[in-house]
Amino acid sequence: MPSEHLIRVDRKRADTADATALVLELDAHLASRYPDESRHGFSVERLLNSGVVFFVVRVDGAPAGCGGILLVGAEESGGEPYGEVKRMYVRPAFRGLGIGRLVLERLLAHARDAGLALVRLETGIDQTEAIGLYESVGFRRCAPFGPYREDPLSPCYELRLS
Repeated sequence: MPSEHLIRVDRKRADTADATALVLELDAHLASRYPDESRHGFSVERLLNSGVVFFVVRVDGAPAGCGGILLVGAEESGGEPYGEVKRMYVRPAFRGLGIGRLVLERLLAHARDAGLALVRLETGIDQTEAIGLYESVGFRRCAPFGPYREDPLSPCYELRLS
């Protein structure tokens, strides 16, 4: 990202205007690519009700991207606690500038700060840039977890934090 840009990553409620707009854009993007049964994104209301920690990235004051992390305890997971990446999105005008990596780094840092050793996510097979980002930081394909079931359009990934 060129140094002349002012970039901020702020923790925000998912129901703020900018966060909501980003989530709705992501929903529209995914709806154009996947059938209902292969889309598992949380609504803004569910993000709030589930306690997802949410971040918005601004570039020169403009909302550029977002992402959240759901902390899943051992009791809920039936085993090891983990963080689940939720609602990662970068607006098209800001793609290729490192915004997605910045959001993901913030989410992983939050998971580490929460004492978690495992982070998981579910994505869509057409999200090739996102998959490339996830794999570049060490995420590897895994079996479906939590509420997810085997779906050829909806792969799952996990990362062991060091």
